[in-house]
Amino acid sequence: MGFLIVFVGGGIGAALRHGTNLVVVRTLGAAFPYATLIENVAGSLVMGLLAGYFAFKIGDASQQLRLFLTTGILGGYTTFSAYSLDAALLYERGELASAALYVVGSVVLSIAGLFAGLALVRQFT
Repeated sequence: MGFLIVFVGGGIGAALRHGTNLVVVRTLGAAFPYATLIENVAGSLVMGLLAGYFAFKIGDASQQLRLFLTTGILGGYTTFSAYSLDAALLYERGELASAALYVVGSVVLSIAGLFAGLALVRQFT
């Protein structure tokens, strides 16, 4: 059942992301990735609101609702929100070195992975 909940939420989140992309490009143009920036910041803000609510209102939200909203909708809207939450949790636990390594490593390795994928496609096409 969890997979179905995440599947439906992910579809809603992806549709919201597409809608945001369309509105932002029409409004602000496509010269800068404003849409992605807005999605990442907004998704992280909502993840913080949800994580705080779930932490302080234990028992009020079912596991299915948590999955639907966080992994589903926010996961479809932006995975940056989960990245932000992971970094914040490491920081909150006092694991500053791990948090810094995670933040820098995720960004650097993700960009390196993208360039590696581009290079492989260029090489074999």
